[in-house]
Amino acid sequence: MVHMKPPPDTRKPYTGSTRSLVIAIDVGTTFSGVSYAILEPNEIPKIYGVTRFPGQEHVAGNSKIPSIMYYDKSGQLKVAGAEADSTSITSLAEDEGWIKTELFKLRLRPRTMKLNMNGMRLSPLPKGKAAVDVFGDFLAYLFRCTKSFIIDTHANGAALWNAVENDIQFVLSHPNGWEGPQQSKMRRSAIYGKLIPDSNEGKARIRFVTEGEASLHACILNGLAADVLSSTSKHGFLIADAGGGTLDLSSYAIRGTNPLVIEEIAPPDCIFAGSVFVSRRAREFLEEKLKGSKYGTSDTLDHITRKFDESTKRLFRDAGAVQYILFGSPLDKDPALGIRNGQLKLMGVLRTVASLFEPSVTAAYNAIKVQIDSSAGMIKSVFLVGGYAASPWLFQQLQERLAPYGISVSRPDAQTSKAVADGAIGFYCDHYVSARMSRFMYGVEFLRELDPRDPGHMARKDKLCELPSGPKLLPDAFDCILARGVKVKESNVFARKYCTELTSLTMLSVFEVEIWCYRGGNVVPKWIDRQAEDFSTLCVVRADLSLLADSAEPKTGRNGKTYWTIVFSVEIHFGLTEFKARIKWVDEGRTR
Repeated sequence: MVHMKPPPDTRKPYTGSTRSLVIAIDVGTTFSGVSYAILEPNEIPKIYGVTRFPGQEHVAGNSKIPSIMYYDKSGQLKVAGAEADSTSITSLAEDEGWIKTELFKLRLRPRTMKLNMNGMRLSPLPKGKAAVDVFGDFLAYLFRCTKSFIIDTHANGAALWNAVENDIQFVLSHPNGWEGPQQSKMRRSAIYGKLIPDSNEGKARIRFVTEGEASLHACILNGLAADVLSSTSKHGFLIADAGGGTLDLSSYAIRGTNPLVIEEIAPPDCIFAGSVFVSRRAREFLEEKLKGSKYGTSDTLDHITRKFDESTKRLFRDAGAVQYILFGSPLDKDPALGIRNGQLKLMGVLRTVASLFEPSVTAAYNAIKVQIDSSAGMIKSVFLVGGYAASPWLFQQLQERLAPYGISVSRPDAQTSKAVADGAIGFYCDHYVSARMSRFMYGVEFLRELDPRDPGHMARKDKLCELPSGPKLLPDAFDCILARGVKVKESNVFARKYCTELTSLTMLSVFEVEIWCYRGGNVVPKWIDRQAEDFSTLCVVRADLSLLADSAEPKTGRNGKTYWTIVFSVEIHFGLTEFKARIKWVDEGRTR
């Protein structure tokens, strides 16, 4: 482990005028954690972790709990987190016919992120519950744990809680690959779990941060190689947050040290290559190996896979050595299967254990390589963080494979389990990243004038529409407002001016503009293909422009029909961790 010295005084005092509480909740695919800070005016916020959860009283200072829940047959939540992991609950659940819900975070994934479960299924949802509800139940559980932890551990905890209860700020972290629709779902989950009321004020109390950016802030809080932070060099670094479900990659460079200013230098990436997929492959392998024996029952396979998770997977470091899974008692033996003294011997079958890791290692290497290339070679170091970073095999494989490019790989963080939640508080308070790289291309639809000489135009001429003022135009043309891989500062506003002709002023009251997202690479498409997988609507901006009805001047079109010309701009804020867009227009000399 790289020993960290405490960071220089990069952290800023809280600028609010009243005491406030911010809670960061990191719901992970396999484990979750919560951090919080009590914000006192003019003081540098101190970050606390929730280190006591029900069912974990015996573990001192453990700050992460399993992301699992049990529901009864009617869809009522019975038990969650560490309690759901105890043997007594497992037996009770079996007797009562409860449903175990795990890996539920993966259900929120964007359609465009392909999840290859190799025939394994996500566990079914409880009766009458959607993915958003289950996520909400888990948020509610973590929120309850946080409330009792704060009340129990702080002096005058109950009074403190009552003072801030109605204005708690929340930061929810999510994989780099999650976008607007996933953020909306998580916000709905927070309402469902009663973290916030279903009002505009309530919704404004939730912020989002990507896991990559939260990990960056966590590294800074832990004094990430102070030499990296103390120099504005041309060199960039990559943070690889390897968790249970996703590997999140974010690349940065330091642009200023006093105050600390950091910019993203490549569009962030996110792939399903977490440690849970290693376990899933292990279970398939064991199922095949133990088929037909008394060890091949689903319960026993679950148990052996779990033992594989707890020791073999965590400690594996040498592909050549014989690996054992210790799962039973000295009475368990079956020489034909390689079981002796309750241990299952995994011979170098095709270097079995290495092959279980291989798909995730290769995927990680390939994705890191893409980041290095798109940063134009600026990246010189990779910091591996997150729960899966603890795997010596993943660490050493990435070191070996990246060495030829002169890239160093290190694991800066000893306490990886709560890094994202801590970093999310750091993001809220310190906000070091001032510019981000656009991940996709964004634009709006416009009408393009027909060019009879262009075969592409003529192929679409059945869609031709004629404006009242005369010109013949083709719909579905793509106007790119922001290209991919462009550096966007948080203060940047992208605006485009448009003009439209209406034959009826009633259309003004529900005026809408769709913002399109194109994921097909760096070449600007001429047309929007509504059926294509790489086109999707990012959001719809609605405005009531009926105020313009009075000032709009009627004109007479070619066929004697009356029409009105309306001029407006579309403004988009891309640089924030959450996307914002609005329509702007001028009414009687005032901008609205």
